[in-house]
Amino acid sequence: MFNTTGWNRLRYTLYAPVYDLVAERAFRRARRQALSAVDWQTGQRVLIVGAGTGLDLPWLPRSIELHGTDLSPAMVRRFQARSDRLGFDACARVMDAEHLDYPDAHFDVVIMHLILAVMPQPQQGLHEAYRVLADDGQLCVLDKFQPDHRPAGAIRRALNLVTSAIATDITRQARPLLDGAGFVIENDEPVMMGELFRALLARKSGTPAR
Repeated sequence: MFNTTGWNRLRYTLYAPVYDLVAERAFRRARRQALSAVDWQTGQRVLIVGAGTGLDLPWLPRSIELHGTDLSPAMVRRFQARSDRLGFDACARVMDAEHLDYPDAHFDVVIMHLILAVMPQPQQGLHEAYRVLADDGQLCVLDKFQPDHRPAGAIRRALNLVTSAIATDITRQARPLLDGAGFVIENDEPVMMGELFRALLARKSGTPAR
C-alpha cells in the first residue's frame, strides 16, 4: 500500500522547501473561509493537526494558545519559525495524527486542513481529534472529498492508486468519516474547484467515537 505513514513523512520532508510556492496562494482563500466559521475566543487552546509550514496562521487570532503537529520535522521547523515571526504563543511537535500525544479533552479547537485525504487511516485520525477535543470544542476541516451521496466509481478508484501515492486520496467522503467518528456537522460549504474542496465545522455529538 502506497499511502503509509512512513511514505508520507518522507514525501512531505521532500516537499517542505517548495510547499509554500505550491500551496500558499492556491489555498489562501479556502483556508480563510474555513477558519472564519470558527467561534474564536481569547485564550482558547488550539491544535493544528498536519500543520505543515503554518499556512493557516495568518487567519488565526493571536490571542490563542497554539499547538501544531506534523509528521515531517522539516515542516515542524518551518511552522515554528512562522508562528514565532507572527507573534503566536505556539509549540510545534513532530507527531503522528493517528496517535496524538495529548490528554483527553485538552483543546477547544482542532484544525485538520488538507490532512484527511492523505492519512493512511483517516477514521483513526478523527477518533484522536474527538478524544483530544473538549466536549464543547470545535473541529475545523478543509479538504477534497468525493460527494457524500455516491461512492467513487471504478475509474476514480483506479486513478486513486496513482494520486494517493504521490499526493492525496480522491475517494474519501466527508460526512461518513465525521459521522463515524462521533461528530455532528454544523457547517458544510464548498470553497474551491466547484464542490471538490469543502470546509466543514463540526462538534462532538456526545456519543464517544469508537
